[in-house]
Amino acid sequence: MELTDTLERPLRDLRISVTDRCNFRCTYCMPKTVFGRDHAFLPRKELLTFEEITRVAGAFVSVGVRKIRLTGGEPLLRADLEVLVAMLADLGELDLTLTTNGTLLTRKAARLREAGLDRVTVSL
Repeated sequence: MELTDTLERPLRDLRISVTDRCNFRCTYCMPKTVFGRDHAFLPRKELLTFEEITRVAGAFVSVGVRKIRLTGGEPLLRADLEVLVAMLADLGELDLTLTTNGTLLTRKAARLREAGLDRVTVSL
């Protein structure tokens, strides 16, 4: 079975938000009117575990998804993100990508690549 949209086009891309936290407060995705100083982010225990994310991603891969993009908030704020990347890479032939603001990329790029990350989009 292959997933399709209402126009019967195959759905091959999946975006997974790994955190709602960000180290910036850009007006585009975190306007002050919604995300003020007192905004309560999700408690860490409410976030999906890496195992849960991998299980959901595996279900999508089994029906035709071939590209997984990790996003956030700022995904590089999620501790040990390279562990998740390695777990997703084990799901098979995938295009594993990451969208980031880039501020933490120099610290984590090599480990993410070694874990199986294929591409990075830096959103300015």
